[in-house]
Amino acid sequence: MSAQHTPRRPNPWARPRRRAAVAATAMSAVLALTACGGGTDAPVGEPEAPAEPVDLRMTVWTADEAQLELFQSIADDYVAQNPELVSGVTFETIPFEDYTTALTTQLAGGNAPDLAWIFESNAPEFVSSGALVDLRPLLESTEGYALDDMVPSALGLWEDGDGLYAYPFSNSPFAMFVNTGQIAAAGQPDPAELVASGEWTFDAARDIAAATAEDSGKQGLVVRDFEYQAWENLATVWSGWGAAPWSADGTQCTFTEPEMVDAMTWIHDAAFKDGAMPGPGTTADFFAGDAAMTVTQISRASSLDGSFDWDVVPLPEGPAGRQNVVGQGAVGVFAAGEHPDVAADFLAHFTNPENAEQLSAYFPPPRASLLDAEGLADANPNLSAEQLQAVVVDGVEDAVTKPAHKNFAKLSGTVRAELDALWTADADVEAVLADTCSAIAPLLEE
Repeated sequence: MSAQHTPRRPNPWARPRRRAAVAATAMSAVLALTACGGGTDAPVGEPEAPAEPVDLRMTVWTADEAQLELFQSIADDYVAQNPELVSGVTFETIPFEDYTTALTTQLAGGNAPDLAWIFESNAPEFVSSGALVDLRPLLESTEGYALDDMVPSALGLWEDGDGLYAYPFSNSPFAMFVNTGQIAAAGQPDPAELVASGEWTFDAARDIAAATAEDSGKQGLVVRDFEYQAWENLATVWSGWGAAPWSADGTQCTFTEPEMVDAMTWIHDAAFKDGAMPGPGTTADFFAGDAAMTVTQISRASSLDGSFDWDVVPLPEGPAGRQNVVGQGAVGVFAAGEHPDVAADFLAHFTNPENAEQLSAYFPPPRASLLDAEGLADANPNLSAEQLQAVVVDGVEDAVTKPAHKNFAKLSGTVRAELDALWTADADVEAVLADTCSAIAPLLEE
């Protein structure tokens, strides 16, 4: 693809970078207390009119004025249609890096919001705690809601048994951005042509990245936001090997399984032997022209300013084929909130087909009917319909998310600490992964 000479614009599908530190023990304790103090997984139904119209509060991590304006417009429409239920809806912005800590602090203080956005990594903890209400009966009974329009794979993290405890409003696929100018200058194959010929693999990407880095003097392949700390972002790589850090039920460590050993060996060697990935302490921003390729969410496309030729292609295939990986955010209703029935009714309005279409301008939707490349291209001028089809429309289907667990807050820091030993040239990959399993086994059993 030729250079994308489009002006820089606000990032439509982005979410800011997350700090690694999370109040792990506090979060677990808070959610347990929330469940004991009135949280329930009982379903909500159609709300009865309260004695007086109520105010609803919803926490979000966006501060984007256009997004907040859209939210308020949808909310104002709901208020106009339901004056006997609500007098207003307030959207409270909490900075992304502080979001989960601030949210759990509110819960601990008995100041639960009515609705809240939730990260995918914390989904099992929120869902299993009883802190969220079951939305499925209400959404199924809401006329015109079309719950069966949801892509099944998008709902998995937010379900427990027959219950559905949050609506995954944002499903942003990970993809590979490539600097086609650097790659061509190094005499390397065009990744888009390799995609077309069925030869776009992680090994091919590694070889192209190493050769291009040697030619340009810059970096090759960057897994954005990993930086040898946010290990969960490596799911965009190891998924191609069919690997996972723990079993599907979250009870068994699988870092020592052959697929994960092979995947982590590939990552280690790409950085320390092949020269394909930057090593620890090296910062390289693809969007500033510092690297040949980067794995990141499709939302980052708006960071491109036309200063170099670029393209975006799906994640490469690994030994297990190509696995689509998405980052998710969902909105749920807290049972400990003052008005869970009214809040759930507002959520049904906020995410109905018409309003979901409006939200899709900023957040890749979970509704199959809205996964239309031409329509999405209208709201995302930096991306062509062909790119959106390959990366977003096809990427949401049958996708997996980054690691999630009901004890993720504790697991995240423990895994990061154990993997530190992996990021040296002479590391024993199998031994490090075995130590990692030993360290997290008790946490998986909690």
